[in-house]
Amino acid sequence: MKNIKNIVFDLGGVVIDLERERAVSGLQNLGISDADRLLGQYAQKGPFLLLESGLITASQFYDGLLPLSHPGTTCADIQDAFEKFLVDLPTERLAAIRALRKRGYRLFVLSNTNPVMYNHWIDLAFRQEGLTINDYFDGIVTSFQERTCKPDPQIFRNLLRRYALDPAETLFLDDSEANCASARGEGMNAIRITKEDDNSFEAVTGRLQEEAPAK
Repeated sequence: MKNIKNIVFDLGGVVIDLERERAVSGLQNLGISDADRLLGQYAQKGPFLLLESGLITASQFYDGLLPLSHPGTTCADIQDAFEKFLVDLPTERLAAIRALRKRGYRLFVLSNTNPVMYNHWIDLAFRQEGLTINDYFDGIVTSFQERTCKPDPQIFRNLLRRYALDPAETLFLDDSEANCASARGEGMNAIRITKEDDNSFEAVTGRLQEEAPAK
């Protein structure tokens, strides 16, 4: 921790609480019977993967799902069901992120996400304190903008190169061990965030505050 100067956060499962089953149930209620197979905890399939990879637009995503849905289903209905995947972003975590920045760390996001969630639910969640997501981080890298998803090493290389980060001084926090392993393969430090005390968001960010870099 003492050598860490940069912290890279995953969003879903780290900063934002998730509940996949809520989204699966919501989509199935709209008639999308294959939702359980298509919507994974760490990786998506079909139109969900294409959207997350930036290979289709939000409009194309809805166009692909509406024929699979019950008659009368709207794009807004699909968005509402899909966003049930995202449960909460506690303001205490926003405060912890701000505290880390004040302690001298550079903070970044590296997230597999999609324009439907990112430009709506996630945008609103980060406005709880009257700020925007860009006010909390020094840089943001998303899968749909990079057109590739974690654990592809290329997305980690894009992050490191774009922001001139020394991987040995960079810590990646993610809830997927496969993603953490890919980050380590690029020379980064990585901790898998879990709900357990020692590796919870709160425990890890607390230790980082104690080991903040010298200003």
